[in-house]
Amino acid sequence: MALSRDDIASAAARLHQAEKTRTQIRQLSQDHPGITIDDAYAIQKAWIDIKLAEGRVVKGHKIGLTSKAMQSALNIDEPDSGVLLDDMFFADGGLVPSDRFIATRVEAELAFVMSKRLAGPDCTLFDVLNATDFVVPALEILDTRIERADPKTKATRKIFDTIADNAANAGIVVGGRPIRPLDADLRWIGALCFRNGQLEETGLAAGVLNHPANGIAWLANQIAAQGLALEPGHVVLAGSFIRPIETRKGDTIQADYGPYGSVSCYFG
Repeated sequence: MALSRDDIASAAARLHQAEKTRTQIRQLSQDHPGITIDDAYAIQKAWIDIKLAEGRVVKGHKIGLTSKAMQSALNIDEPDSGVLLDDMFFADGGLVPSDRFIATRVEAELAFVMSKRLAGPDCTLFDVLNATDFVVPALEILDTRIERADPKTKATRKIFDTIADNAANAGIVVGGRPIRPLDADLRWIGALCFRNGQLEETGLAAGVLNHPANGIAWLANQIAAQGLALEPGHVVLAGSFIRPIETRKGDTIQADYGPYGSVSCYFG
C-alpha cells in the first residue's frame, strides 16, 4: 500500500463530507498518483466504518464493472465491489429523494438474496446457486462523490477513485418476481429499461461475466482475504447488464423484466 493511515482516514472523511454536503471532491488518483487497489479498498472500508459508527447496518454488497467494455475503459481485468447499507434501500415504485444525491444514474441488475453463508476462497458458480434463496430484479442507483473529470487536467476517474467511492453505489430498488436460482436460466433474463416511458437501454444478464452468479463467486473470493463472507439474508447486486441511465429530478425509471416482473422508482 502506498498511502499512510492518515491519508486513508483523510480520504474517507472527505468522501463522507462530500456525500453529506453534495459537493464532489477532487479525484484521489490526482492527489495520490501512487494509489493502489489495496489503498482504494482501505479508503472504502474506512468510509463504511464511519457510517457504521453513525448507526448504519450492512445489508449486502454490490459488484461493479462486470462488463468487458467498462473494464477495458478503465484498463482493468476484474470487477470492483462495494457495500450496501440499510439506508440505501428504496421501495419498488417509490420515491427516491433527488436532493440527497449529487448526480444519479441507474442500472438494471439481478440481486441475489443469500440463504446460506458463502465464503471464499475457491467459491464457484455452483456454490453460489446452492447458497442463494432468491434472485430478484433490481435497479441500482449510482452517485459519485468524486469528480468524473478533473477540471484542470481533464483526466477521468480511475478504478482507484471508483473503488474508494464505494463503487459509486448510492441506492437499490428491488421488485418484480423473486426467482429460485435453478428455476430459470439466469443468463437469458433480460430487461427493457425506460426513462419517463421512453426506452433507453436493453440487456441480458449474461453480460455479467457470462453468468451473473460468476460475479457473486468473484465477490466471495475477493472479500475472503479480509476475513469476510456473504451472510444469510445479504442482498448482493450481481452487476449491471446495461449502460447507466442518467437521471434528473422528476424522472421515472422502470425496468421491465418480462415474465419476471418489473421494478421502478421516481426521482422526486
